[in-house]
Amino acid sequence: MSSDRVRVAVVFGGRSSEHAISCVSAGSVLTHLDPDRFEVIPVGITRDGAWVVGPGDPQQLAITDRTLPEVDGAAAALVLPGEPGRGLVRLDAGRAGEVLADVDVVFPILHGAFGEDGTVQGLLEMAGVPYVGAGVLASAVGMDKEFAKKLLRAEGLDVADGVVLRPGTDIGFADRDRLGLPLFVKPARAGSSMGVSRVTDPAALDAAIAQARLHDPKVLVEAAVPGREVECAVLEFPDGSVRASLPAELRYTGEFYDFESKYLDVSELDIPAKLDDEITESVRWKAITAFRALDVQGLARVDFFVTDDGAITVNEVNTMPGFTSSSAFPKMWAVTGLDYPELLTTLVETALKRGTGLR
Repeated sequence: MSSDRVRVAVVFGGRSSEHAISCVSAGSVLTHLDPDRFEVIPVGITRDGAWVVGPGDPQQLAITDRTLPEVDGAAAALVLPGEPGRGLVRLDAGRAGEVLADVDVVFPILHGAFGEDGTVQGLLEMAGVPYVGAGVLASAVGMDKEFAKKLLRAEGLDVADGVVLRPGTDIGFADRDRLGLPLFVKPARAGSSMGVSRVTDPAALDAAIAQARLHDPKVLVEAAVPGREVECAVLEFPDGSVRASLPAELRYTGEFYDFESKYLDVSELDIPAKLDDEITESVRWKAITAFRALDVQGLARVDFFVTDDGAITVNEVNTMPGFTSSSAFPKMWAVTGLDYPELLTTLVETALKRGTGLR
């Protein structure tokens, strides 16, 4: 192996409800990063925010018998300089520079709050460390479905009709009548379908809102959009160009693509999606348009609904999509012609080329 390998800190876990899925994604990334090109340092964040070195064995980060993995807080924690117990992050002073300042690039494979929402990106900006993925603004906007949809709509893209319920507010009768049934109730700032409910009975709406608020005090209530669920992966290359993959279509047995369908039960992907060529190219073009509307960098997965008459509605823009063995993002690029190791290499090289200063 070459002695001048790029040092990559793969950061995973975190304080969000998507902690376990971040661990699974990290295990997949650790498996596929090219060892001839990269020296990898696994850095886990426990559910209470302690940063620890490892685990580095991908098998420890896999779902086993439907049991989800997590970062073990019993591992030796690292403590950044500062008041004891109140540092920026808890890292062992003897290894802080080794883990953060002495790496070439960070791959923050973090999903959800305190990782995918601009918080870790801001930390890395302040530290002057290049990192994979979107900057502070794009990460924050992509995480907040309310503001993401406002920007997408301003760019001329169709999004689902809905209403935002801020803390202490409830949905009014006029909005209930306008949106009709079925409805989807979701946390405004969460992923992996955490806290999402499909409501077909008006009597179940209040309970669905309460369930979503367990994950975020701000909730979206949206009209269901009929159509096929199609995803498209967008990737930035080191030269600054942006490309969209061939799209995928989701197929699953439940009422909607919930957490169990994504990670625990059987769901299938048609890649490429069985769409007319014209619709396929429109999906790819709209995916890049959504990517630029939110000023995303590095990568994103854009989710759509496609109706039988060819209407295309953007459902969501995910700025750090899943990288698990069942995740669509690496699979779409593999079918498009970029295998998993080269996909990861592209992400790291793009981050290094861009450097810091995204904001």
